[in-house]
Amino acid sequence: MSLPEPFERLVPAPRRVEPRPGTCALLASGARLDVPAGHASPALARLVRELRARAPGLPPEPPPAVVLRLDPALPHGDEGYTLELSPAGAVLVARTRVGLDHATRTLTQLLHVAGLDAQRRQWRAIPCVSISDWPAFARRGVMLDVSRDRVPRMDRLLELVETLAGWKLNELQLYFEHAFAYREHERVWRGVDPFTPAELRALDAHCRAHGLELVPNQQSFGHLHHWLKHAEYRHLAEVPAGIVHPFLGAGETTPQPFSLCPTDPRSLAFLGDLYDELLPCFTSAEFNVGLDETIDLGPGRSAEACRTKGVGRVYLEFLQQVHGLVSARGKRMQFWADILLHHAELVPEVPKDAVAMLWGYEADHPFERETATLAEAGLPFTVCPGTSSWQSLGGRLDNMLANITSAAHWGARRGARGLLVTDWGDRGHLQPPSVSLPGFLVAADQAWNPDATHAASTPLFGRLGRNVARAFPLEALELARIPGDLPTPLRNASPLSVLLTKFDHPFPLPELAGLALDDLAHARARTEPVLARLTRRLDHLASQPAERARILERTRAPRQLRELRWSAALLRFACDLGTARLTAADGRPLSALPASTRGALADALAPLIAEHRTLWLESSRPGGLDRSARWLERVLAALQS
Repeated sequence: MSLPEPFERLVPAPRRVEPRPGTCALLASGARLDVPAGHASPALARLVRELRARAPGLPPEPPPAVVLRLDPALPHGDEGYTLELSPAGAVLVARTRVGLDHATRTLTQLLHVAGLDAQRRQWRAIPCVSISDWPAFARRGVMLDVSRDRVPRMDRLLELVETLAGWKLNELQLYFEHAFAYREHERVWRGVDPFTPAELRALDAHCRAHGLELVPNQQSFGHLHHWLKHAEYRHLAEVPAGIVHPFLGAGETTPQPFSLCPTDPRSLAFLGDLYDELLPCFTSAEFNVGLDETIDLGPGRSAEACRTKGVGRVYLEFLQQVHGLVSARGKRMQFWADILLHHAELVPEVPKDAVAMLWGYEADHPFERETATLAEAGLPFTVCPGTSSWQSLGGRLDNMLANITSAAHWGARRGARGLLVTDWGDRGHLQPPSVSLPGFLVAADQAWNPDATHAASTPLFGRLGRNVARAFPLEALELARIPGDLPTPLRNASPLSVLLTKFDHPFPLPELAGLALDDLAHARARTEPVLARLTRRLDHLASQPAERARILERTRAPRQLRELRWSAALLRFACDLGTARLTAADGRPLSALPASTRGALADALAPLIAEHRTLWLESSRPGGLDRSARWLERVLAALQS
């Protein structure tokens, strides 16, 4: 469906938009609202602010031009709504107050994107239309990785909740491995700056006020290396001696235990104690227990059981026991579906109220096949694509678009209950928060209306690029396009990120096969105009009067511009580093490059590390900063050695 301006810039895209004669000029000159008794919400308050901006001198009792009405007979579900724009004003109708808030958000977006006619110095009128709208998925959410170094500041997290609500998302998860301050386990989270029970309760209340459900998320099988590496927990491990796993920190080589032993009853007792402390912080009836990537299951303490029953059966039995723990605490279990799908014959034995969280992060992930497996077994499931931001420095736009739209398409076709876009932090969580925003926006759009014309089939600066809320600068899209043009067989990472995180590996790296000097030169050339434009914009903002600067800071624009400029500069540095390594293609270590080359690279990297530390503290807590910065500091040390 191709929509006229300003409707083509709505996010998410509405289902049905039918033009009507005339324009709704009243909204451009201010309007009074007629609201159902007792209806109040942040969405309504935001609409009121938008209307007041257009008519600060409006008489105290103008006739109502915006009417909000509840109609239990409306045929569009609890979140659906209709919006009628006529010369007389706007009428918003929904079955529930949730649907009425969605209608309110749409009208607020329309007013915002219509904007001000600078030449005439007046607010633009909106064409008259009839909108009928409802979501494709009942649950539409975002999951943030807060366990790989970057733990968001509370103020930034509250801002994000408001942004996600404006895009009609209704679920948020924080991925915990060790980022919650369990009372008796300070040894595990000391120095991490974890979330406290009081913070989670406050976040839960803020989410509920804005129409989001905050779902608890605690790894319960694999990914427990931050626990099991300590002597007091090692007895619970499947492989107490540990393994060298992919989630070690920069420079870490010591094996660590990774997964709980599923045949040890003490594992379940341990989990039960954690659940009893974590779950009361949430009002949600759901709980994501993880259970993914049990990469050391089988060769350790459960080896005999795995030989006798099979690895899949041992995994399933532990899943069923964890389900019992969750059900006994009055919650519905969500779990990552990857291990189960390796043993598809066992899918029908999963408890039918458990929700399989089907994740996959590449453009070609087999969502078609895997959604069919879960649907045929009658197991409820949610599709979980990714933002493609992690291990990228600046994002992977083309992969992200294809991944999310595929998940939404097959999820909607197979009856998935929801779409949850995931944002991970592998290798130091080097991508700033602004790099992930395009993925959240695309997921919000596709989770509501996967049939809409989306950014994958429009120019780069199409509907999603010119989005209404100005949630991110367009330079975010330009940076995210750069890695996609580099010819490598890499998955789940960009080649420019790998050049940094594997700087000490023999060169050329197998995963960078096909990468040539011309490719790096082209990528570097593409960063230059983006860097220049971001610098000009920041210089312009810095020249503004103090009052305007405070207003701009409240819109988050300067912080996002600084984050993107840093990402662009780091991408440029990675190109230079790769060029130096390819030029000396005999496999020499970084320290063996010519002194002049190393000196120039070190001079470029040192200020980027300092800026990384500054930007981190503007959005995130200090706990994981040293661990994150170490990924870059090790490169600097090698250059200076």
